[in-house]
Amino acid sequence: MSYVQRECSRTFELPTAMTDYTGKIVDYNEAFGEIFNVSDPRNFTDIEKKMNNPRSNSLQIECNNKLYRIIEQTCPNDKDCKMNIFYEDSEFNELKKEVQNLLKLNSELNYILENSYDGISITDKQGVTVRINSSVERLTGVPKEYFLGKSADKLMTRGFLQESVTSKVLKSKEPVTVFQGGVDNKQIVMTGAPLYNENNEVEKVVINIRDASELAFVKNEDSRTHQKSSHEKHSSKSKHEMICKDKKMIGIYDIIERIANVEASVLLSGETGVGKDVIAREIFNKGDRQAMGQFVKINCGAIPTDLLESELFGYESGAFSGANRSGKPGLFELANKGMIFLDEIGELPLKLQVKLLQVIQDKEIRRIGATRTQSIDVRIIAATNRDLKEMVKNGDFREDLFYRLNVLPITVPPLRDRKDDILPIADSYLQKFNDNYNVNKWLSKDLQDFIKRYNWPGNIRELANLIQRLVIIVPNNELSTADLPEEYLPSFHRDNSNRNLLNEAAEKAEKDLLQSAVIHYKTTHQIAEALNSSQATIARKLNKYGL
Repeated sequence: MSYVQRECSRTFELPTAMTDYTGKIVDYNEAFGEIFNVSDPRNFTDIEKKMNNPRSNSLQIECNNKLYRIIEQTCPNDKDCKMNIFYEDSEFNELKKEVQNLLKLNSELNYILENSYDGISITDKQGVTVRINSSVERLTGVPKEYFLGKSADKLMTRGFLQESVTSKVLKSKEPVTVFQGGVDNKQIVMTGAPLYNENNEVEKVVINIRDASELAFVKNEDSRTHQKSSHEKHSSKSKHEMICKDKKMIGIYDIIERIANVEASVLLSGETGVGKDVIAREIFNKGDRQAMGQFVKINCGAIPTDLLESELFGYESGAFSGANRSGKPGLFELANKGMIFLDEIGELPLKLQVKLLQVIQDKEIRRIGATRTQSIDVRIIAATNRDLKEMVKNGDFREDLFYRLNVLPITVPPLRDRKDDILPIADSYLQKFNDNYNVNKWLSKDLQDFIKRYNWPGNIRELANLIQRLVIIVPNNELSTADLPEEYLPSFHRDNSNRNLLNEAAEKAEKDLLQSAVIHYKTTHQIAEALNSSQATIARKLNKYGL
C-alpha cells in the first residue's frame, strides 16, 4: 500500500480502515480507532472476523450496540487492497432503542401486574388465560399455574370457575361483572373489560378479580363508645375532628350541632377534597345514633353498577350464580339504627335511584332474590361534587329523589374561601406526619405565607398531599418555599421560552373534548364512533391524558 493511499484514508472524517487481499486490517484512521477500540487486540481480531464473515450478505457490522454500514472501495493503484468506509445506520439504531424501551416498559408492566393487590387475569378471544398475577392465588386458593394456557371451558369443567367472564364480554363487547365463591368463604367479584385491536375487534379480555367484602368500608365503633354519656358526646369543639377557625366553617359546625339529632336526610355538596366525609362523621358522632348503630360509608362511583345493588341491599341464597350460599346483608342492613353515608351520590344509576327513593319513603328494603321486605331505621347522608339540580334538568337524576335527599343541605366551601382554616389544617397534618415518620419538622414563615396565599384547587386533599411529600422528601427540619415541587412555583418564575403555546392550547381542547365524551359514553368504542376516530386512537389519547 502506497504512502499516498495511507494518508488519503487518514484524512477521511468517517471511520475508515484499509484491508489487504486476505481481509486483514493494515491501516485505519483515528475515527475508526475511537469507535472500535482497536487498542484491545481482541477487538481488532473480532472486527476482522465480522468484516470477512462469508455468511453475511450485506456489508454491515454491529459494535457497541450500534449498526454500521460499510462502503467498500478498491484502491486504484492496488487491486488487492480495499478501503472500507463505515457510517452509522441511524434508522436501525433508533429502532433498536425503541425495542429496548419497549422491553423496559414490558418489564415495568410485569412488575405492576404482579404487585397489584387485586387479582388480574388476561385471556385471548378464545378464552385461554395468557397472563395472570399471584393475587389470584390469594383470592381463589388455586395456584396461578393452573390457569395459564387453559380455556375458560376447561377451568369450569375442573371446578375452578363457575362462569366464563370472557364469553360474556365477547358476546356483549362491553364490561361484564360476575360473582363466584373463593377461598375462606370469600365472595369474589370478577369484572371483565374488552381490549380492542385496530379493527375494533375484541382481541383480549382483561379481568379484575377482588373480594367483594373489601369494597365497602364499615366503621365498627368500639364498645366503649356506647357507654359515653350525653355530656361526653356533646363536649366542647376542641374535641371534634373538624378544624373551623374560619367564620364559614364555624357556621357549618353550628348547623351540625343543631341537626345532629334531627331525623332528616342531609345533602353535602362541594368540590372534591373539601372534607365532606369528615362532616358526615361529625354529624354521626354528635347524634344519639352513635350509641345505637354504625356509621357505614360507600362510594357510589367506585363500585361497578352490577355489584352496587347487591352491596346496598344484599341478596338471598341462590339469588344469582356464584352467590354466597347463606346470602349476604347489604350496607343498609349493616347501618340499621345508625347512619349510611352515600358518597358521590350523583354517580348512582337511575334504576338504583328508584330503589333508593323507595327505601327512603317506605323505610323498608328487600334483598335481591327475596320475597319479603324488612323494616330498617337508617339516617341517610349523601354527598356530591356535581350539580344535582343541573342533572335533574338533564334527566340524569330523579327530581323526587333530589328533594328527598336535599332536606338539610350543607354546602362546604373550598379551602381557598376559608383562609383562616388553611394554616391550622396544615399544622394538623404536619403534626400527624411528624408522628407517623418519627420526625420533628416545621414550616418556615415564607412557606406559611405561601400556603395561606395559594389557591388549592385540590382543596384539603391537595394540602395534605403536599405536607406529606415535604415531610418525607426534605432532609432539613425546617420546610421552606425552596423545598416546594416545581409545579407549585409561581408561573412568572418558569421558563416559557421553549413552550409551544399553540400545541398546549390544542391539547387542552382535545383533553376537554375527551373528558366530556367519557361522561356521556360508556366505552372507548362508543367514544370513537361519536368523535369519528378509531378505538385505538381514543384509547391512546385517554391514556395520555390520564382519563
